[in-house]
Amino acid sequence: MASELRTPLTQSQSAGSSFLKACFNGTNAFLGIGLLTVPYAISSGGWLSLVFFFMVAVMTFYTGILLKTCMDADPSVKGYLDIAERAFGKRGRVIVMIIMNSELYLVAIGLLILESENLQKLFPNFMVKIGALIIEARQSFVLITALVILPSMLLTDLSILSYVSATGVFSCLIILGSIFCVGAFGGVGFHEKGTLLNVSGLPTAVSLYIVCFAGHPVIPSIYTSMRKRHQFSQVLLFSFVLTTITYLLTASESYLMYGESVESQITLNLPTKLISSKVAIYTTLLIPVTRYALMLTPVANAIEGGLSEDYKNLRTVKILVRMVLLVSSTIVAYVFPYFENLMAIVGSIFVVLASFVLPCLCYLKISSSYGSWNFKLVGNVAVIVFATLAGVLGTYSSIAELVQNY
Repeated sequence: MASELRTPLTQSQSAGSSFLKACFNGTNAFLGIGLLTVPYAISSGGWLSLVFFFMVAVMTFYTGILLKTCMDADPSVKGYLDIAERAFGKRGRVIVMIIMNSELYLVAIGLLILESENLQKLFPNFMVKIGALIIEARQSFVLITALVILPSMLLTDLSILSYVSATGVFSCLIILGSIFCVGAFGGVGFHEKGTLLNVSGLPTAVSLYIVCFAGHPVIPSIYTSMRKRHQFSQVLLFSFVLTTITYLLTASESYLMYGESVESQITLNLPTKLISSKVAIYTTLLIPVTRYALMLTPVANAIEGGLSEDYKNLRTVKILVRMVLLVSSTIVAYVFPYFENLMAIVGSIFVVLASFVLPCLCYLKISSSYGSWNFKLVGNVAVIVFATLAGVLGTYSSIAELVQNY
């Protein structure tokens, strides 16, 4: 699942993938850990905030088509970084690489927090004692998760793990079904009315909705892998419709179950004694283990690419880079327990740039559509303005809430 946020390593396919395989890859790219936070998003903004959810879905579908249009303009373009370079040169490529890798690094930290909080839900009294030092449950599980993930970080060929992590779609559907079973058969019910609109919570809600559609760096690799590329628009539409429905059902049923008391991750609300709850929680626990190494491998590769030729291909250097990433992200997750704030910041800064602003700017530059006012220019400017406002307000709101919580 974020996205389980969406790393190109899980999506790269050999040439000639079928329509159904492309649909699966596209859905897997967008259906991510946003599933766990979207109930908190709707509880932050109220029922009417779903208007923004649908706006985000439509806009990101549109920008996905823009990326495809940019690739059609130059057959040599194969990936998101190539699109950025085609539009803005080497500097544009570097800037986009920094944005994408920063997003992946922060999401990897989020995976550690996700794992630790769900394990704490199952074992609230767990602690580690080392002499006089006592490490509480959440921090203990961050360290334990890092140790479990450590072997996967030592691998240089992650092809097997890529196939394991590609079960994200099924994981999301299992979690959706499990939550429904808790409400329908676990004695919780769907009786909460919730709030119609909470204006103060809208920036956070919109930022978390944006995280739900953060798969754009993967779109070019899905497009280039297709056997019949003229079907790409249908593939993207299918992926977005299925993703949107799954997110909407999860948010709605969870909000009807728990109302304003929805936690930052819906699994933290579920009663642990129910079998359906355990299924949802244990399915969630698999996500960081199968996704963490895949999320950070592009980051490690980018760092290695900046090293001199004498060092970049040495296995010891590769392992050292990955260990630094693992240790640094573990330290941040250890001292930073605010999963919802982290995801909101990821959405309001990095996803806003990668999924809204950059596709529009690249399209306008490559197609030279910025020279005179027309329908396409107005549409792209509207998307950029919305994304900029959402990003600024979401970032301010998330940081302010983080400071207050901390």
